[in-house]
This record gives sequence, structure tokens and C-alpha cells, in this order.
Amino acid sequence: MHGPDPSPQPDLTPELLLQAYCAGVFPMAESRDSAELFWLDPRRRGIFPLDQFRISRSLARRIRRGGFRVSTDTAFRAVMEGCAAREETWINDRILDLFCELHARGNAHSLEVWEGETLAGGVYGLAIQAAFFGESMFSARRDGSKLALAYLVHRLRAGGFTLFDTQFLTPHLASLGAIEIPRARYHAMLRSALQQTADFNRVSGQPDAQSVLQPSTQTS
Repeated sequence: MHGPDPSPQPDLTPELLLQAYCAGVFPMAESRDSAELFWLDPRRRGIFPLDQFRISRSLARRIRRGGFRVSTDTAFRAVMEGCAAREETWINDRILDLFCELHARGNAHSLEVWEGETLAGGVYGLAIQAAFFGESMFSARRDGSKLALAYLVHRLRAGGFTLFDTQFLTPHLASLGAIEIPRARYHAMLRSALQQTADFNRVSGQPDAQSVLQPSTQTS
């Protein structure tokens, strides 16, 4: 299960998906319209060290200025659909339905950023013990995904998570502090995180700007 297996997955269930993530493996589709899934266990894995998240000065000003509202688990499917609407996506209907079922069971979570009644951006992922597997994020308004990620990192730190998996490292994630590690190191971190407990909902309501900014690295 270390490379693409483009065979259909007719028996893929939420339970099997959870088992796969616990083993360090995750599914992807070639495109939004693809009916097939393949499994991945990359040789190098992207992660966010939770104490090294970088917030630019412009984003810090945006957080201090406010004018937006943050919520969790109030628009899970809408966040997934926003991510799936991007020009390049690996989220097909099967992945969308599976994660919505996991959300209904309390395993998958979303964090939403609102401007008035408009969903400005969001991020979603899967929480298992002290590991959070970040799946995708999107912006419908300026800074929507960056705000979502900043508030998500604060929530994961406050909730006691020790691993924030981003699957792959992109230049955008690297600019925010994400790094790439070898598969063996990732699996060791995953095993450790699965032996610990964390609580995605330990934070209630929207935290104040200073709590979100204080532990983060400020960049120009």
C-alpha cells in the first residue's frame, strides 16, 4: 500500500478508512469526477509542527482587526464542497460521502470562517486520538483559508494534539511552517500520537485574537 492502486474500492467503509489512517495510509481520487480511488503512503510526509506555525504580519493584522466569525462543525459538507470545487482536487463523491459519515460519527471536523452569513473559507480533517489529519482547505474570500488554518492550529494546540498531518508539503504550507519528514519518522510520530488522547472541542467559542497569535511565529 505504498503506491497508487487504481482499483475501485466498492467495500470502502468509514471503519476501514479509520483503520487506514491509523496505519498511515490515505485514499485519493484522480479528480472530482473520477469513480476510482487509490491508496497512498508517501515516502516523505508533510506535517505542521504545532509550535512552528508562522503568521505573517498582514494576517496578524487581519486577525486583530476582526470582522469575521469562526465556528466548528456547523457547515462540514459545505466546507468539503468548497474544497472539492477547486480547479485541482482529489475529492470525489465517494470521499465526500465517507467523510460526511465520519463527521456524523464525530470523527471528522471542520472549522469555518464567516463574513456575515457568507462562508469565507474553511478547513476539514480527521481526528484520531492525538493525531489530526488535515485534508483540505479553501477560500471564498481573501484570507479565508489562512484564517481557518490559524484558528485550527490554535485549537489543535489547546486540545492536546501532537501530530498535524498535511499529507504533502506545498510551497504555500511550507511558507506557513510546514515541513517534510521521511515515512519512517512519520509512522513513529503517528504511533505515539495514537497512544495519547486529545480533544478537538476543548476550546469553546471563538478564541480572542491574542490567544491565536501569541504562540505563533511572526513573519514579515
